[in-house]
Formats: sequence, C-alpha cells, structure tokens
Amino acid sequence: QVQLVESGGGLVQPGGSLRLSCAASSGRVFRISTMGWYRQAPGKQRELVAAITSGDNTNYADSVKGRFTISRDNAKNTVYLQMNSLKPEDTAVYYCNANSPQLAISRWGQGTQVTVSS
Repeated sequence: QVQLVESGGGLVQPGGSLRLSCAASSGRVFRISTMGWYRQAPGKQRELVAAITSGDNTNYADSVKGRFTISRDNAKNTVYLQMNSLKPEDTAVYYCNANSPQLAISRWGQGTQVTVSS
C-alpha cells in the first residue's frame, strides 16, 4: 500500500506561479512508479497534465507545455509540479497518481484545489 499526500494548491492571479508537491508513504513503490499529475475542472473529465517515469522521462499535455514542469526527488519520495504563467483555464482540482504495472498498483491522492483568478 502507498498513500499520496498533495500540497501547494491555492488561489493565484493569472500569470502567477504555484508549485504542487506530492509525497508518497512508500519509497519502494515511489521509486519504481510512474508519477503523474492530473486535473479535473467542474463538469469536465479528469485529464493528464504531466507524468514522469522512474527513468525521468516526462510527458506533458499540450495545454501546459512550456509552462509546467514535473520533477521527482527519489530521496524524498516526492513529485513536484511547477506551474508558471497560470491561466484561468488551469483552475481545477489537481490529483497525484502513482502507477506501477510491476506491483499492479495505481493510487490517487486526495487532490488539491488550484484557482487562477483576478
């Protein structure tokens, strides 16, 4: 079992920045998992924002390329999402996910609200 705890959400003005963090309770699971950030806006489906593999390969949604950066710190069992140049359309609940086919695990955090508004 692994638990994920997100933090760092909040209210920010358009053009501002936030950094989200997601801490995993198990280093063993974290190190071999692909870690992803997803978001869900009201009335919309949950969508992938960014993901990073255990080998540090990254993938981004087109809508955030050049503005968001995902990174991981295996020593701290933590994945980060640096969000710059935020837009109102980035407003959503952001969820962290740990996915490991080797362990047949896919776990979600509780979510953190990001609101971009003036």
